[in-house]
Amino acid sequence: MSEEVYTVEQFAERLKLHPKTVLRFIREGRVRAVKVGKSWRILRSDLEAMTGVVLGRRASAARVTSIVDLPDTSPERAQHLARLLPSLRMGQTQPADPMSLDIAYDPPRRHLKVVIVGSPADTATMLKMLDVLAED
Repeated sequence: MSEEVYTVEQFAERLKLHPKTVLRFIREGRVRAVKVGKSWRILRSDLEAMTGVVLGRRASAARVTSIVDLPDTSPERAQHLARLLPSLRMGQTQPADPMSLDIAYDPPRRHLKVVIVGSPADTATMLKMLDVLAED
């Protein structure tokens, strides 16, 4: 069974956003999308991941918010983690309760901050991965 796919306009309409805002989110990496010809397509699971709401299914009641501070992080290391962590979040299967992951880097302070919102089990797994990656 294939997953439902949205155009930028449909995605924007569902979130009550302007389509240009959605395009900006795609450019910034805040929304994962695939370019088909001259237009973008966004998977339903990515809509659910961005909003934290599982459509058509009841999400688990417990959600955990974790903020991880990584001081003295080089710009190159911050960029590497900003690319790696979202790919680790995706995995092979789509979870019933998608995780939200935000990454912010302050270059003058060389400080990386990772915000994770998800189920307790998924968040614990991401924190373990982040712990291992922080030791490198």
